[in-house]
Amino acid sequence: MEITKLSSEGQVIIPKSLREAHRWEVGQELIAIDMGDGILLKPKKPFPETTLDNVAGCFNYQGKPQSLEDIDNAIKP
Repeated sequence: MEITKLSSEGQVIIPKSLREAHRWEVGQELIAIDMGDGILLKPKKPFPETTLDNVAGCFNYQGKPQSLEDIDNAIKP
């Protein structure tokens, strides 16, 4: 168990041993969850990095290929 204090600006220092155990580095975003009798801090996990190859097939367009001129004409005000 570690003891820390709340600063006058509402900041809490997470003890180094806990940061190292959870591999939290500078800039780690945390989610604060109100548990009623306390607060649970969990790491915010970013969306996994994707590449065009991961998502290229998800928009299976079935129509005739459009030219850049067709697209420009479609979005003109």
